[in-house]
Amino acid sequence: MDLNLRGKTAVITGASKGIGFAVSNALAEEGCDLHIVSRSSEAIEKAATDIQSKYAVKVTAHALDLSQSESATALFERVKKIDILVNNAGAIPGGDLEKVDEQTWRSAWDLKVFGYINLCRLFYGAMKAQTHGVIVNVTGLAADRLDTNYIAGSSANASLNAFSRALGSNSFKDGIRVLAVSPGAVETERMVGLMKTKSETQFGDASRWRELLKGLPYERAATVEEVANVVLFLASPKASYLSGIVVNVDGGQNARGGAF
Repeated sequence: MDLNLRGKTAVITGASKGIGFAVSNALAEEGCDLHIVSRSSEAIEKAATDIQSKYAVKVTAHALDLSQSESATALFERVKKIDILVNNAGAIPGGDLEKVDEQTWRSAWDLKVFGYINLCRLFYGAMKAQTHGVIVNVTGLAADRLDTNYIAGSSANASLNAFSRALGSNSFKDGIRVLAVSPGAVETERMVGLMKTKSETQFGDASRWRELLKGLPYERAATVEEVANVVLFLASPKASYLSGIVVNVDGGQNARGGAF
């Protein structure tokens, strides 16, 4: 299916690996020029080289720490034209209220919450001026499946879901759509590492980590490509009547209930 994205320009944050890298590849395959962002200069340059080796699109790498508000401004000033913004950067540490101290909490939210909001504020204005654009915020299922041992992450994702709904509920007046994609467990490098550690502790064998996923739908986590495909569709004109919504990519996990 042609998603009518060829020639569009997209900004993707957290793009050097995981969901962000998969989204970048999916958009490039559809013919989008990319601005990809990560804190690590080496990692983001490698990602740009990899994408350009496969697709005939322009890929510009930006090594920026988006937890710093001036980095959001710097990125905005470097990007002359934008059609799609995908906010994805951020990894919030686990822990309950007593374990996550104020500095840790604030640092995590500076990237995943305020980093998203800062970029939305800047690029929304540019999209409004050109009377079109799409913003997709990648959040997380902890927004719905609240976890006291992931309290900073649950609160952050719930906030970003509400933010996306609120902004997207009225953005159509400016020709803009705003949505959120909320994945459940996703087979990223980070998740695999955590599961291997847990498997080593529980079974004495890190290679048995997939056994820990049997409580999930289909007895597995989602792939990064499965999440990226949802982002891709929502960012395309094929989803032109969708805004102000959150799409869970969880295999029905949230509807079914039960613990992972």
